Amino acid sequence: MKPGSLRAWVLACRPATLTAAAAPVLLGTAIAGQSAPVRVLPFLASLVGAGLLQIGSNFANDVFDFEKGADTAERLGPTRAVQAGLVSPGAMKRGMWVVLGLALLVGVYLTAVAGPVIVALGLASIVAAIGYTGGPYPLGYHGLGDLFVLSFFGFVAVCGTVFVQLGHVPALGWLAALGLGSMATNILVVNNTRDRHTDTQAGKRTLAVRWGRKGAELEYILLYVVAYAVPVIAVTARLAAYPALLGLCTAPAALRNVRALRALEGRALNGVLVKSAQLVFLYGVSLALGLLLGSLLGPNSAS
Repeated sequence: MKPGSLRAWVLACRPATLTAAAAPVLLGTAIAGQSAPVRVLPFLASLVGAGLLQIGSNFANDVFDFEKGADTAERLGPTRAVQAGLVSPGAMKRGMWVVLGLALLVGVYLTAVAGPVIVALGLASIVAAIGYTGGPYPLGYHGLGDLFVLSFFGFVAVCGTVFVQLGHVPALGWLAALGLGSMATNILVVNNTRDRHTDTQAGKRTLAVRWGRKGAELEYILLYVVAYAVPVIAVTARLAAYPALLGLCTAPAALRNVRALRALEGRALNGVLVKSAQLVFLYGVSLALGLLLGSLLGPNSAS
């Protein structure tokens, strides 16, 4: 691959991770669609904005992990553009600011649609995208990465999407955000389990480093338990109709992921990482479809 080429930049975008950015927008829109007709342009803007924030965060992670020594020739995960010499650190930082600038423009439109709350959410998302691995106190280096993913891929992304559509967030939005955020956090759990030895050498104190492999495995299992409890709670509490249980259809895949995480080590965990990312999208889409089917049953279908 030629350094600085389009392929190098596409690699840096990490296309496989972008479905994790799309899932909360799809789920949040489905939740909003139960109460009011979906507004198409705000939906598309939310989808584009979430993707841009994800790419910007990926660029920041790529360059800052390289500069802090977390990405070296001993890296076990997929190729990183800066570490592999495919994109220079300076170019990656410029690309990061361009992408985050575009996300800010999308945020201006969403602010016009939904009000100043979106300004706060957008700025917080940009700061977090950079501060995850950059800045004076990088979150990912102090064991706060899991909380970051849960917050921004769950509550900010799902609830923010619902707010853009409705102007408020019902209880179902907060509950669904917890489920999807838990799913997304498991991507990071696998990543940090794989990299715990090299992270220790680089001074990156992730939860997998702090708690060890057994602790990371337990976290992975518990996050899946939380995610699959969400549709059950939603139906039991009459926040959603019974088709929301469609979100449970991906549970067998989660069980396979758990078994693979416990059995594999090192580079072999890259496959589990991919499957964990795919499951975020499948869970979000299946839960969204269940909610949409429930809404077709009528306003009293949750009771």
